[in-house]
Amino acid sequence: MSLTRRTATASALLAVSASLFGVQVARADQLDDVKKKGEIVVGVLGTDEPNSFIDAKTREFVGYEVDLAKALAAKLGVKLRLKQLAVAARIPELQQGHVDLLAASLTHTKEREAVIEFSLTTFVTGQKVMVKKTSGITAVPQLAGKKVVTVKGGTQEPNIRKAVPNVDVVTFETGPQAFQALQQGKGLALVNDEVSLLDQFAKLGPLQAQYQILDQNLSVEPLAIGIKKGETRLKAQVDGLLRELEKSGEAERLFNKWYGPDTKLKFPRRTFKIDSDKVEG
Repeated sequence: MSLTRRTATASALLAVSASLFGVQVARADQLDDVKKKGEIVVGVLGTDEPNSFIDAKTREFVGYEVDLAKALAAKLGVKLRLKQLAVAARIPELQQGHVDLLAASLTHTKEREAVIEFSLTTFVTGQKVMVKKTSGITAVPQLAGKKVVTVKGGTQEPNIRKAVPNVDVVTFETGPQAFQALQQGKGLALVNDEVSLLDQFAKLGPLQAQYQILDQNLSVEPLAIGIKKGETRLKAQVDGLLRELEKSGEAERLFNKWYGPDTKLKFPRRTFKIDSDKVEG
């Protein structure tokens, strides 16, 4: 092939590449797609009261994170569709485009920042351990060599392994399944977010006297809305809405509605503000 022909061929290939790249850049982003279809699909757990769960009377999803999703859909002027997800499926479902956002008790970690974006922190909790009193376990280090149960795909398993390296961990698809496993004696302890443990403890009724939640925090868990990597315009809309809720006092009202003194969780006050998307390493 002559030098002239090689040069011409190379120029043509560069032109095609530039054209393809231009098409990719010009492609509508996720925010445009959401507005075009008139619907935003938000992934929720549906099993984590009071963040997202099924109302026994209406059979619809309700909860703190559901209300945040409703507020976002209203801000964007689109219909809200909620999709129930397993804990382990949350990030894959977001990455594959099956949901537009995650409002699914999702902990913001440095490791996860490599694969998805996070909104401003919407809630701060910690992880603790619940045991049967008959187990004799009164402190987390006593779980060495013992079997504990927790939910699959969350930060619970790595956190308990960090605290007790030789612990035996058995995982279940949902928090309620892990809670049931503790009651059935399939493990000596249940590891979960403190909020979830308090909710599960409240549901024990008269059996509460047989259980206790250990004092030690395994971790601090900043929860946030999950956003697909690179979707900066959608993140800006989400963060803008959250800042509006904080400024107007609506964020405080939602906290009190689902967590406050008049709920079964009876949190005395909110100890965080919705104002940052930064977490410690």
